[in-house]
Formats: sequence, C-alpha cells, structure tokens
Amino acid sequence: MAKRPTAEPGPRKPLSREQVLRAGLELADEGGIDALTMRGLGRRLGVEAMSLYNHVENKDDVLDGMLDLVAGEMDLPSGDVDWREAMRRRAVSARAVFARHPWASALMDARESSGPERMRYFEWVIGTLRRAGFSVELALRAFSAIDSYVYGFGRQQLNISAAEGDPKEMAAAFLSAIPADEFPYLREVITEHALTVGYDEAADFEFGLGLILDGLERVRDKARHS
Repeated sequence: MAKRPTAEPGPRKPLSREQVLRAGLELADEGGIDALTMRGLGRRLGVEAMSLYNHVENKDDVLDGMLDLVAGEMDLPSGDVDWREAMRRRAVSARAVFARHPWASALMDARESSGPERMRYFEWVIGTLRRAGFSVELALRAFSAIDSYVYGFGRQQLNISAAEGDPKEMAAAFLSAIPADEFPYLREVITEHALTVGYDEAADFEFGLGLILDGLERVRDKARHS
C-alpha cells in the first residue's frame, strides 16, 4: 500500500510584540516574576529565545511592556465623576487587577521607564486630585497614601490565601488553644466574627479606603482655608 505523503507544516504565524508581552504576563501570573525569562518566553511561544529580540529589546523592555498592559486594565472613570467616587473606583479596580497579577504591584511605581498606559494612569490620578482642589504636594501624598493601602491590602490577601486549610477550621483550632481568661477580646473576635460571618475582604477594603478618603478630604479642606 502506498505511503500517504506527510503534510507540509503551514507557515508559522508571525509573532507580534503584544503576543510576547501577553505570554510574559501568563508566565509571571503563574509563577511569579522570577519565572519570567527570555528562554521561558520562547518556550511558551514555541520559538527560539533569540527570535524574541525582533519584538522586544531585552527583559527590561518586556517588564515595562507587561506593566503597561496591567495599567491598561485599570478602571479610570470619566471626568464628570466626583473625585471621591473616582478614587474609590480606581482603587477597587486596582485591587482586582493586582489580584490577577500579584507580581505587578511591587513594580508599578518602581520602574523608571513608563509606557503610554502607565503614563495615562499616573496622569489620570494626579489630574483628578488636582482638579478636586488638591495642591501638587497633597495630590502626590494622596496618590501615595491610597496606593500604599491598595498594595498593602493586596499583599495581606496573598498571605491569607496562601494559608493551607479551611479558614473556619483554622479559626476553631486557634480558638481552642487560647486561654479565655488571658485573651478574652481575641476569643470574642474569633467567636463572633471568624466563626460566624467569616471574612469579607471587599467590605474590609472599602471600609479602610473610606477612612483614607475621609482623611484626605479633611486635609484638602483645611489646606484650602488656611
């Protein structure tokens, strides 16, 4: 019986810069930023690492491009939204974005080079605060205060989610080891909160964010009338 001829493989679809950057996002999301290497990127895309340099300059260029994609995922409300609501929505969106890309929060403000999406993101935050009556100095401090809260809360959630076991079972085991006469308030919190309603991270986040926005509003108003 005649041997069926082997089909010739079709032409490989050419790579694009965005494909390289999105593959980098996948690697970092799956294994952390240390998992991002040019060889690893090449394997993910099915090409030799050297071919990536037709689309990116080096690993730093990949990182900057990845951060630009992350910044592009942020919800930046239009200018007709009150500054408090705009900052609230931006912070809630940032928390969700950094939950998808846990590695990104440590690099978002640390990289010297910024792409168009990161520039637009920074411009939007500062512009929203300046139009709301914050001075240049207060706008920068407000930006830092809100982002420090977003980053810190996200890191706390990573630590909680990394803990093994059911949270309620862990709380019950912890409770059994706490002497009632020595730590009554700690037992109260575990009994009336952790073992009943559980932990609502979204509510906790918005509560803390509201306190920060309240404080920023008072500081702005005081500065305007001084």
